[in-house]
Amino acid sequence: MIAEVGEQVTDAELAAQCRRDPDLFVIVHDRYYRDVYLYVAGRLGTQIAEDITAETFLLAFDRRDRFDPERGSLLPWLFGIATNLIARHRRKEARHYRALARLGPEPVVEGHESRVVASVAAERMQPHLAKALAALSGGERDVLLLVALGQLGYDEVAQALGIAIGTVGSRLSRARAKILALIDKETVHG
Repeated sequence: MIAEVGEQVTDAELAAQCRRDPDLFVIVHDRYYRDVYLYVAGRLGTQIAEDITAETFLLAFDRRDRFDPERGSLLPWLFGIATNLIARHRRKEARHYRALARLGPEPVVEGHESRVVASVAAERMQPHLAKALAALSGGERDVLLLVALGQLGYDEVAQALGIAIGTVGSRLSRARAKILALIDKETVHG
């Protein structure tokens, strides 16, 4: 039986209950939909985020018997499923970043001085950041965006991607170095 109102059910308890009563999976959906959606939207844009997020929860529902509570909470497991689905769209993702890089900054609309300064800085960096993200390997991009957009720790990223924590650290380190070098090169020479 699901916990009483006001009692927080752990992911392990919830997963076990969902195995017996599939209707309870709606709690998993309600608890983590927003986090998964924001991660996917950050990776692929809002137009496809709803579809990928829905597919993530559909696969999680179908595979709910495979969740191992010993490995951690449901969120990294869901992020792992989402990341695998995103991998199917990797070419589209890379094209998306290249297109953003080609757009360049949009003209700034007159307004409050501080808003204009912040907007100009962000607009000018967007194409450089997009180009740098497109230049990363898939593994580096996955780790960087799980940390930045998913706000996962190293252990959760490792769980989500099925890699060692040391691999997470090295990929993140390489990704940061490449991003900084490419942005520096673009802003100095670009």
